[in-house]
Amino acid sequence: MTSPLSRNLFSLAVALAAAAPTLAQAQSLPYGDMTGSGTGYGAGSRDRAAADAADDGDDNGDAPRRSGKPRVKISPYIEAQQVVFAELHPGKETLTYSVVAAGVDAALAGRNNQGSVSLRYERRFGWGNKAQDSNVVSGIARVSSAVVPGTLRIDAGAMAARNAVESNGSLSSGGLAFGDSVTQIYSVYAGPTLTTHAGDVAINGAYRLGYNRVESPNAIPVAPGQPKIDLFDDSVVHNASLHAGVKPGDVLPVGLGVGAGYNREDISNLDQRVEDFHARADATLPVSSDLSLVGGVGWEKVQVSSRDALRDPLTGNPVIGKDGRYVTDKTAPRQMAYDVEGLIWDAGVLWRPSRRTALEAHVGRRYGSTTYYGSFAYAPNNRTSLNLSVYDTIAGFGGQLNNALASMPTQFEAVRNPFNGNLNTCVAATGSVGSGQSACLGSALSSVRSSVFRSRGVMASYSRSGERLQYGVGLGYDRRKFVAAPGTVLAAANGIIDENYWIAAYLSGRIDRSSSFSTNVYANWYQPGDAAIGDQRGVGATAAYYRSITNHLSVTAAVGLDGVTREDLVDIWSTQAMAGVRYSF
Repeated sequence: MTSPLSRNLFSLAVALAAAAPTLAQAQSLPYGDMTGSGTGYGAGSRDRAAADAADDGDDNGDAPRRSGKPRVKISPYIEAQQVVFAELHPGKETLTYSVVAAGVDAALAGRNNQGSVSLRYERRFGWGNKAQDSNVVSGIARVSSAVVPGTLRIDAGAMAARNAVESNGSLSSGGLAFGDSVTQIYSVYAGPTLTTHAGDVAINGAYRLGYNRVESPNAIPVAPGQPKIDLFDDSVVHNASLHAGVKPGDVLPVGLGVGAGYNREDISNLDQRVEDFHARADATLPVSSDLSLVGGVGWEKVQVSSRDALRDPLTGNPVIGKDGRYVTDKTAPRQMAYDVEGLIWDAGVLWRPSRRTALEAHVGRRYGSTTYYGSFAYAPNNRTSLNLSVYDTIAGFGGQLNNALASMPTQFEAVRNPFNGNLNTCVAATGSVGSGQSACLGSALSSVRSSVFRSRGVMASYSRSGERLQYGVGLGYDRRKFVAAPGTVLAAANGIIDENYWIAAYLSGRIDRSSSFSTNVYANWYQPGDAAIGDQRGVGATAAYYRSITNHLSVTAAVGLDGVTREDLVDIWSTQAMAGVRYSF
């Protein structure tokens, strides 16, 4: 049976799909508008690049436009599959499953309302004593709506995914995601964004409320002598910002602005808390028609705190609950793990040589040290998108996942594993493909350790939707330096640096009027900073063939290979084959 949480989130995702015409897109606004042009930093020139490309008359594509009559597409379906799973190493066991699934893919594209939803529920029946029954809810949704066009919009997003947890806390999202070490991950957010003017002054504000949860797996493979990894449970995230500014030429030759932002994440594990408040002033100096110098200075206060675990009165050892996580001592005082307060600044460039290309690059000081961040977006038409982002933030697992979800485009097609229906790392962006937003969640889903961390990294994605072929690739690097209070059970994690390199790619297309294919590959290399935990490498590939029998009925055949190699534990390799039938309404 599905858990109450699974049923609640399934209902939530259905509600998001039904409410798509009345919901809207949010932006993460870490610093406010650097240009005073009326768009937040998170919704700056890179967002406008592809919106312009989508409006060009020579886009030679069929992606939805933001003008005219809204285009709505809703595709519910039911599906039955027979899956054979064969373990290649370390054993030679073969398992068989029967699968029944139901889902819906929906898209809305209009001037004021946009959104995409992909939701799937799957019930897997195992044949024999060793093949376990299971339930899976997977999906992703991003919807946006202008409540007051040009002034107020409301946005929401949600995702659910099933992943296997490794001994070092890292995640594996391939075909191995069925077993005792599997967990279900959920994330949801919603909030308004305000854009208005008071004379020449552009005023922008945004608020986002998010919730994230990781269900505890039954067992995690641990090598002898390896320390316990505390897995993330759940968190609530608040993100708010406000900015006012004038653009260059309206009042002065230089654009000026002031703004403030507040971010807070409350993590249930040991009552960890992240609080970040900043206020700053910024300026924009045009150098040419397509190049501007930008900079800002301000003040910031960042704190990370937690409580200790409840201790056994006889042994002094931390108490572990039924869910495998440390039990928080609610009577223990809150202890500070990170406390930085003082001057922040940054300087950079904004370059926009055409309506289809935008670059931001910044260097400065934040979190008590040097910081780098920026983005590049290229949208030659509404079929093609190239995006690059460099980031630096302090958050927990839930805060990073919420940020990644909020950065997804509102127009996409989910790329799924054909064997378990799980979402791949990246989606295939459509319509607003060049909106300057990320189309991958890879970095956010690298590890589910409960400790707060400072995350720095880079992520790039490219996608192309042609007449017969659709393809894309995403890759990235994520460096997490964990922060934990001394004297607590998590103190051993303080200062540890985990690194993750990942890549994911897909290629799909039509073979003829009645048949099509899809292929997916992924690879990741996870390097934990704890010397007692070895490196892990994961690879996988799938290939599927689809054949339409009637307008509503189709059949599928697929094969796949997945593997995980680990320094301190046995390697696992498996292959799968599947045949299925789907009825689309």
